[in-house]
Amino acid sequence: MIDPAVSGAEWIRTCIDNSLHRLGVDTIDLYYMHSWDYGTPIEESFEALNEAVIAGKVRALGVSNCHPYQLARANDIAAAHGWARFEAIQSHMNLIFREDERELLQLCAEDGISTMPYSALAAGRLSRKPGETSKRLELDTFAKGKYDATAEQDGVIIERVAEMAEKYETSMTAVALAWLLTKVTSPVVGATKPHHLEGPAAAADLVLAADDIAYLEEPYVPHALVGVMAQRR
Repeated sequence: MIDPAVSGAEWIRTCIDNSLHRLGVDTIDLYYMHSWDYGTPIEESFEALNEAVIAGKVRALGVSNCHPYQLARANDIAAAHGWARFEAIQSHMNLIFREDERELLQLCAEDGISTMPYSALAAGRLSRKPGETSKRLELDTFAKGKYDATAEQDGVIIERVAEMAEKYETSMTAVALAWLLTKVTSPVVGATKPHHLEGPAAAADLVLAADDIAYLEEPYVPHALVGVMAQRR
């Protein structure tokens, strides 16, 4: 828990040192500011992050869960001060939630910022046919809050992922991730069992035809922002 008596900059310094200690390393390759800190001026946060880069504690900086204008403004401020900038962003994107295509992906392409989205399989929804379930689908209330409201319209896309999996003789996971790899640098995927890595591995070699990509994308309709991104704008 953040101590309100501690400045944002000091909190960042403490968190970085604690991360290094827990990991047992001298340098973190990519350090994310996990969500936008509305209570701290970005200049204060960036100065502390830049100190970590100069000290060799961090090689590159990333940010998660922020709006395109925030990312652009932050990197403009970093450039004005000669500080290390955000080199990567971790956002929420998958076949049934594509709002990053509006502005964020174009900004990142133009400015050379890596895109590494989380929830690449929509908390398992893109890896199972409609009607199939799992413990996570049943119990993950946070994911339900993000996806249940649009389940009907998203179901059309999920059915098409299943069709493509049959066509390419692969898993739905591989199809969903292969599509995402046409849009971003590298999706973030999670695994709790060895066989969970089979789909992501297959996705790296799966090349979807342009017509099939269009077929997967065609049913999408605009979605409202959800999760942490819906809290502040």
